[in-house]
Amino acid sequence: MRIQLLAIGDRMPRWVADGFDTYSRRLRGKIRLQLVEVPAPRRGKNADIARLVRNEGQRLLAKVEVGAYRIALDEGGRVLTTQMMASRFSTWCEDGSNVAFFVGGADGLSNEAIASVNEIWSLSSLTLAHSLARIVFAEQVYRAYSLMEGLPYHRGERRSLEQ
Repeated sequence: MRIQLLAIGDRMPRWVADGFDTYSRRLRGKIRLQLVEVPAPRRGKNADIARLVRNEGQRLLAKVEVGAYRIALDEGGRVLTTQMMASRFSTWCEDGSNVAFFVGGADGLSNEAIASVNEIWSLSSLTLAHSLARIVFAEQVYRAYSLMEGLPYHRGERRSLEQ
């Protein structure tokens, strides 16, 4: 299974790439995690925000893998447990599905991008900086993977993935 994290913004501090890479490198076999950065448009003092958001959405959609199951990450989305996430990943691995996750820019995802997704998930009820959201996402993918594979990384309750 391939997982794409499509994110607006390509000028992150080095520690963001280091954090993301730390977890993506740990994934072996069943799951491959790829970060696809979409440059944020330049914003002038009198920028048309609605137009910028539409443009960001179009550029995100142009980069998504054809046929991928699409999920938007938004603070107002559905909150999943680690076990629920692992269960979904397990199903997608068995089905041979690829999944694309969207992270919008500072003003969120466009209506077009939201309309194209199958689900909306939340990484946290807290508002996360985009830089942190990338690392939290990569860590949670690795945590779900470790739960699927029975690795010792996840020390929480190991409920059945069948739930």
